[in-house]
This record gives sequence, C-alpha cells and structure tokens, in this order.
Amino acid sequence: MITIDVLPSREARVQFPAALERFRAEGSAAMPLVFGAHRKPEAVVIPFELYQELLPVIEEIEIARIVRERKASGKAR
Repeated sequence: MITIDVLPSREARVQFPAALERFRAEGSAAMPLVFGAHRKPEAVVIPFELYQELLPVIEEIEIARIVRERKASGKAR
C-alpha cells in the first residue's frame, strides 16, 4: 500500500506550484497532491495526463452507479 502525505489546505496552496512542476516533469507518474482539513484526505490534484488515462474507468464507475440507482428504484430494464 502506498503512503501518501495529506497536507493541510494552507500547505497545499504553498505546494501547488511545485506539484505543477512535478506534473510537467513526470507526467502521469507524478505523485498527486492530497489535502484536507486536519490532514484528513478530502481532495486530490492529479496530472491531467493521468486524468485522461483514468477517464474511461471513471465513466464505467459512473455508469455502474446509475445502474445500481435504477435497480434500487425499480426503474431498471
């Protein structure tokens, strides 16, 4: 399991330029910027290249969510 540092929101703002540099240099392999209140992970910034790679998976997850909702409401066909 990968350990990721969760930055407080204020620190994330400071680290944002360095994260963008990392994204440019390392592309989709760059570590994301994870932040949230009290170091509880609430949001993540990833390289756009990685987002593009993940988009088909994200779409499949969204479709599965819609199917589950429709089944639960009795609207599935």
